[in-house]
Amino acid sequence: MIRKSQISTLSIGVLLGALISMGVTGSVRPVAAGNDRHDNYILCTGAAGSNPRSPFDGVWLLDYKSGKLLATMVDRTVGKTVGFAETDLVNEFGLTPNQNVHFLMTTGAISSGQAALYLAETTTGKFAVYTMGPAQNGETGVTILRHDITNFRPAPK
Repeated sequence: MIRKSQISTLSIGVLLGALISMGVTGSVRPVAAGNDRHDNYILCTGAAGSNPRSPFDGVWLLDYKSGKLLATMVDRTVGKTVGFAETDLVNEFGLTPNQNVHFLMTTGAISSGQAALYLAETTTGKFAVYTMGPAQNGETGVTILRHDITNFRPAPK
């Protein structure tokens, strides 16, 4: 008799534990941004619309060789990019051509449906914040907007 009661209690405990663990792991939100790097390139993704229902994903590509930050939006409804915009990081960060630099970048959600790109250059100690959006003046394509550029530490002498 005691044995059946113990098995029943153990079974109920295991079942409750499984249900609770499924509820906890089921509430984890998927990551909405990704980063990767290879040789002289860094790639980041993030939301590029001005609202959560926007059909656009943003893609940032940093090209070390050319010193350019490229951005495009992917229209999820048709699966196509809308063209690339670029920013010259040599001028933005006050670098000299072929200077040994080390960039880090990631995206973060600044509002629902809009991600910002956080870009740090560790040699000069500069940090910038960018967003992207549809091209201005009714043109097709993308615009890169720089919101801030500052130093996170003094530049080396």
